[in-house]
Amino acid sequence: MIRFVFASLISTLPVTAQACDTALILTMDVSNSIDSAEYRLQTDGLADALRDPEIVETMVAGENYLTVVQWSGVDRQAVSIPWTQMRTALDVESFAQKARMMERAFILSDTAPAEAVFFSLRLFDQVPNCARKVIDISGDGTPNGGSDVRAARTAAERAGVTINGIAIESMGLAITNFFRGAVITRDGFVMTARTHREYPATIRAKILREISRIFG
Repeated sequence: MIRFVFASLISTLPVTAQACDTALILTMDVSNSIDSAEYRLQTDGLADALRDPEIVETMVAGENYLTVVQWSGVDRQAVSIPWTQMRTALDVESFAQKARMMERAFILSDTAPAEAVFFSLRLFDQVPNCARKVIDISGDGTPNGGSDVRAARTAAERAGVTINGIAIESMGLAITNFFRGAVITRDGFVMTARTHREYPATIRAKILREISRIFG
């Protein structure tokens, strides 16, 4: 009888939701410099990366949250895939399929990474208090519109959000150096993809680094 009463009491206690390891916003540059083939390389690269067994295992183990944002110029930011918690391998697979089928949100628009960061920062209000909050921003050019990206970086640091970057380079390291100097936070990192065709392998390595419990 005592056991039954104790079990009944336990069953009526509120269940505290377990916070995830990482809330990750994957932002994709779809400004003028990205043509249709390069856009498809980004979406297919993301989808393939999410099917990587190591990424699937790490995503599920951390019960991570994931969302995708497309961005270009001022007032050109859109959530393409809403926040999804990765509780099972099927959750990750479903997200990967949605990434592959994503329609392009904007065309013929400028490049305003600061607005992409400010837009993304507001999205963290929609998810539980994860141990890490990360904005993953990719791009192949420097800003030609919008506000100061350094101010956006400062806002992220004050909010406890990490910004990492993928710099897509055609030659040299101009975009990589811009990301290092103006975009990523002090606890962030930037990875370089030589042309869009290297993007798939780079995004895989980058996501794995972002969601791992110990950073390399």
